[in-house]
Amino acid sequence: MSDTVDFILPDLGEGVHEAEIISWKVSVGDKVEEMQVLAEMETDKALVELPSPYSGKIVELHGEVGQIAHVGEPIVTFRGATQSGKAVKGNGTVAAPHKKEEAKGHVAPAGPAAKPQAGSGARASSPAEEVDEGEREDAGTVVGSMEGLPTLGGGGKVMATPAVRRLAREMGIDINTIHGTGRGGRVTASDVERAGKSPKGSAVASAKVREAASGAALKAVSQPISYPPVQVDATGTAQTIPFTGIRRKIAEALDRSIKTAVHFVVMDTADVTALDRLRRQQAHASGEKVSFLPFIIQAMCRALKQFPQLNAIVDDAKKEIYVKGVINMGVAVDTDHGLMVPVIPNADRLGILPLGRAVNEVASKCKNRTIGLDQLKGGTITISNVGSYGGAFATPIINYPEVAILAAGRAREAVMARNGGIFVGKELPLSLSCDHRVVDGAYGAKMLSAVVQFLENPEILLEPAGR
Repeated sequence: MSDTVDFILPDLGEGVHEAEIISWKVSVGDKVEEMQVLAEMETDKALVELPSPYSGKIVELHGEVGQIAHVGEPIVTFRGATQSGKAVKGNGTVAAPHKKEEAKGHVAPAGPAAKPQAGSGARASSPAEEVDEGEREDAGTVVGSMEGLPTLGGGGKVMATPAVRRLAREMGIDINTIHGTGRGGRVTASDVERAGKSPKGSAVASAKVREAASGAALKAVSQPISYPPVQVDATGTAQTIPFTGIRRKIAEALDRSIKTAVHFVVMDTADVTALDRLRRQQAHASGEKVSFLPFIIQAMCRALKQFPQLNAIVDDAKKEIYVKGVINMGVAVDTDHGLMVPVIPNADRLGILPLGRAVNEVASKCKNRTIGLDQLKGGTITISNVGSYGGAFATPIINYPEVAILAAGRAREAVMARNGGIFVGKELPLSLSCDHRVVDGAYGAKMLSAVVQFLENPEILLEPAGR
């Protein structure tokens, strides 16, 4: 019986299935205590600390700094592990997460190790390993107890991580026919590769390839062209910046948005002369700094009541559009670590001053990396205040799977005309990007026009919003 225990990387939050190892806080041979920080990891959501579920000696760290660690796979191996003062049985059991703590950017430690089923000769696997990716909505969410999971001796599915199952599917091999040589009978990537090289495995894989070939030929004309990497000349480079962490995730998210949503942009300007006076009055009366942003958010919320189809997200897998009954406003925040989009829930229920405070709070947390994972999800529409850095109009990229994003430019003095007269006032440029698959051009233009009307009649924004 082994006296080592693997700590499986737990659920990191909604839609987060991997994290980059930023730094290890422990080394092989160290003795650690429960809740001691093992590593600092970065997801596309936030920087998180990974606390230890056990007291014990570190015998192996799975991954180097800069590598990507996946939920459901071992991250640290302990020897002589104890939990709450009680010894944790070894025999290769793997700890599975039982809850998550997101509010402070911490990942919850794993729960107690499960016992192997009697007579099976195999360890109980964690739910993250046992459940196939195709059989759950969120591969990063663990549901239910470990008790009663199928084992090799019970005729159920073989034990393997999602990555190994994916490899088997790509090679056209039935993973249930493979004999696992990993701990407790788990099927490893090497097992799959050996099966693919065997005569029988090769025949099965070849048959799968031939079966798919005819269909692939018919689909080829509709598939995007795959280009080889461009050879880049690095001569004269002054600085090399790794394409990792949040910057890599931002790139992936933007690439997915552009390749999935069908963007169109409608632009307009709002006369915010009266709004500027009202903003200054509010700042003087409250003693707080009041920007245009909370007024723009409030105007968006009012307009969305009239045009709710923009307050929606798309589930491309199910081919469904979910029009939301709540307005959770995402606010794009520029930080030294990259762009982040914290969410202000129920923004339509907040007044101008509370909205301004909420924006300042989440922006500050993003910049000092204390934002909680729960504050970075659930958005229904996003605003990008590009005007805080200058510029007028923009072509903002939709925060997929949302269907719209509004970019506000910098308000500036401009010569304007009204009722046949000319005057100098304040003009605010606005750019609204919409997913044309969901939003028709006229509908988007009407939405932006409604936002303009609210901004040009700012007294309305101080009144309680209708439910």
